[in-house]
Amino acid sequence: MSKPIIELHKLGKRYRKRTRESYLALRDILAQPWRLWQKKRPVYFWALKEVTFAVQPGEVWGVIGRNGAGKSTLLKILSRITEPTEGYAILRGRVGSLLEIGTGFHYELTGRENIYFNGALLGMKRAEIRRKFDEIVEFSGVGEFLDMPLKHYSSGMVVRLGFAIAAHLEPEILIVDEVLAVGDIEFQKKCLGKMEEVSSREGRTVLFVSHQMNQIRRLCQKAVWLEEGQVRQVGPVEEVLSAYEVEFSRRSKGEEFLLQNGSSHVRARFLRWELRGSSEEEAYSLSHFGPLTVAFLLHVFRPLRYVYIMVAIRDMEGRVLWGIDRRVPALSPGIVTFEYELEYLPLAPGTYEWTAHLHDEEGLVDILEGYPLLRVDLPMYRCSLDQWAGILNIPYTFRVSTVEAG
Repeated sequence: MSKPIIELHKLGKRYRKRTRESYLALRDILAQPWRLWQKKRPVYFWALKEVTFAVQPGEVWGVIGRNGAGKSTLLKILSRITEPTEGYAILRGRVGSLLEIGTGFHYELTGRENIYFNGALLGMKRAEIRRKFDEIVEFSGVGEFLDMPLKHYSSGMVVRLGFAIAAHLEPEILIVDEVLAVGDIEFQKKCLGKMEEVSSREGRTVLFVSHQMNQIRRLCQKAVWLEEGQVRQVGPVEEVLSAYEVEFSRRSKGEEFLLQNGSSHVRARFLRWELRGSSEEEAYSLSHFGPLTVAFLLHVFRPLRYVYIMVAIRDMEGRVLWGIDRRVPALSPGIVTFEYELEYLPLAPGTYEWTAHLHDEEGLVDILEGYPLLRVDLPMYRCSLDQWAGILNIPYTFRVSTVEAG
């Protein structure tokens, strides 16, 4: 059996927490002068701890886990952007990576210059880059902006160019982070197709981070599930994803809260959210602007009084795009449904999460953390320049009319 192309052994990464210095008033210094020389001990946290697994040549792996689980830190180490604190990672091949938007780019250079710049970073000769140049430009779709400085590109254009470079400059290992969520739906499909091509036809190794389980299932043979910086499970993709989905279904139903507090303290728990009027396959996918109904299902165990519910939708950077709160005098035991009928939900193509908080007269009752994620598959109606794009995606009709002068 050949050696693994990626080999990790007890890999760990530690960061120092930044803490705000406490303010010392003059009276404090006069009363306790030694506090001027008193130093606080640094506080550290482990973003990754004892991560061990091996990837064989030609395999496609999915990396899954909640936000903050250590996925991006792992990919940064494998892309040689940062060094591990302990353990080691061996990569036996050239690495092409697409992590945060703009990683590996120089924004004062043009798109054309950045293609050669990235190729040089991968250790490729100019002749090799020139041979792939036309394919990169065609795939990215930024040909008419090729001689424009990258600082004038939209985030979607940067992602398209970045992926095209990473996929076409023939790395033995291709590493792709969730950054693809920024691109439009058609380009995401194009990227998934390209990753399938480079793995199945060209025998290259792919590591892919995504919150979309359907993408992981489609593309990957194996998966690693990270939780709080450690490997929770590793193995065949269906086994790992099934365990992951069961775990987060359990959490969304409040069982974690039940285990921590005892059953007598559980007053209610969220079951799930869903789009009403959609098939089971499309219950978490939005393909029209509206009208639509979003429902939150709650299992009430004990009578609740003075109920207060807040729901919000966030993007994958955690920004609240819209939120609403309502008060309900009382809820009786049983399955309760909160429905929100929306005339319009003008979201850009991409991935989002719904969250819900429920309170009563005693305080916090339960929290629903946006799983499963909402997938928006709509046409794009926004400016191509980030500084003018905003967060809304509103369909419009454009006309130009001229009134002849006098």
